[in-house]
Amino acid sequence: MTSSPASAPPLPGPPPGPPPGARLWTRNFGLFFTARVVSMLGDTMMPVALAVAMISLGYGVSGIGYALGAWMGSFALFVVFGGVIADRFHPLPQMIGADAVRCAAQGSLAVYLWLGHPTLWFVIGGSVLGGIATAMFQPGTSSLVPQVSTDPTQANGVLRVSQGVATMAGPAVAGVLVAATSTAWVFVIDAATFAVSGVCLLALRLPRLPPDRSQSTLTNLREGWDEFRSRSWLWSVILIWWVLGVFVWGPLTPLGASSIIAEHGKAAFGYAEGAFGAGCVLGGLVAIRLRPARPLLGGGFAMFLFPMMPLAAALVPAVPLLMLGYAVSGVGWAFWGVQWSTTVQTQIPEDRLNRVTAYEVGGSILAIPLGQVLSGPASGLFGVRPLLLAGAAISLGCALALVVVRPVRGLVRRDAKAVVAKAVVAKACDTGVSPSAGGKGGS
Repeated sequence: MTSSPASAPPLPGPPPGPPPGARLWTRNFGLFFTARVVSMLGDTMMPVALAVAMISLGYGVSGIGYALGAWMGSFALFVVFGGVIADRFHPLPQMIGADAVRCAAQGSLAVYLWLGHPTLWFVIGGSVLGGIATAMFQPGTSSLVPQVSTDPTQANGVLRVSQGVATMAGPAVAGVLVAATSTAWVFVIDAATFAVSGVCLLALRLPRLPPDRSQSTLTNLREGWDEFRSRSWLWSVILIWWVLGVFVWGPLTPLGASSIIAEHGKAAFGYAEGAFGAGCVLGGLVAIRLRPARPLLGGGFAMFLFPMMPLAAALVPAVPLLMLGYAVSGVGWAFWGVQWSTTVQTQIPEDRLNRVTAYEVGGSILAIPLGQVLSGPASGLFGVRPLLLAGAAISLGCALALVVVRPVRGLVRRDAKAVVAKAVVAKACDTGVSPSAGGKGGS
């Protein structure tokens, strides 16, 4: 006899969309959005200010690489522990504490810049402290999104647009400030953004999910690793990001700053970074409306636009063309970012999301400080422009890898899988074929 429709297996994944009548702009999402936007505004000002400060203090490209590498390295090494702590307790308190530490660190650097000539070791030490604090902060930026919103895709798109606005405004403001006043003021503003972020997070009202403290930290780390390595699409992207981090993202800020400032001055570097942010705004807006059934494949095609950034930094055309290259790159980067964030948040179980996110973030970023530290010596051996041109070629290869690797290109959006499953079940109801049988029912 044929199988009954009632025997069909449960449908995978969540429903195709948010609950009817659900609003994105709730009180919690508004506070979370404000915290993220203000914090990102300060974050995007910092690399410009730090690059200009290192050059002004006489530390050169190597100094920029060491300072940024110290931040990224400490972040990448500690973010996994940040994810474990967030899963064992709750991410919100440690995010608030991290904001307080970062506020103090940036404020201290501003005071030292006013009072005298900061040593390279002081700057590196502050970068290490800031990186550790950010490692405690970062896991919650992903895991809190499903708690403060009903539609993660729309929320991530809005956050990506806001990040693009911050990336557009932050470097441009920083460029104007360092040209008109001093880098110390940029660090003062950065410290203030962390204070505002902490206050907004403190005002959130979230349900307290019961933490799992039944297992040791080592066991939690191992479970997070098992979740991470069991998903080939996840670690495949991280491997691609290792190549991108060492050869492109890591050297891009030190080399790009050196190339652009030498040709067009300090403010132009800020304007170029601001144009990248403008592109991120456009890419985020597109991502809100366009939701590919295979999100990582769609994001991979968008990443073919990213090489325009290192290419523009290498060629250093007139400022309008330079900004155009950075803007086009930002479109691709933001569209990919929305697809990736939503994929991780919807494919990973909520009770392990902090840990898996920590492995994902740590794995993707760990290569960047290596590229930053090597950028100074490598530029002395090969030159700034050849390294940037090589970075453009390598980033093109990474985009190609995203659309070629089967687990990445074949991953289906979670709600799209639910729609497909419903269609299969409906067909089974009509034909008497079980979705899991692979053929006709038994006699």
